[in-house]
Amino acid sequence: MSKYDPLWDYVQKNGSPSFKLTFDEIKAIAGIAIDHSFLNYKKELAEYGYQVGKISLKEQTVIFNRIG
Repeated sequence: MSKYDPLWDYVQKNGSPSFKLTFDEIKAIAGIAIDHSFLNYKKELAEYGYQVGKISLKEQTVIFNRIG
């Protein structure tokens, strides 16, 4: 089980082709703050039909894109 599983479930259930979440929204959904380990964990998202697009440290946002 991944520490980001709650986030991956949320992303999958969202169903949108592409959407953006703030770091604060991710913390509220996942129960943990986003950190550098997110870069290693993001590959898990492909199992849920999505991929991480742009991560903006300036805007503190992450874009998620549906695969296919």
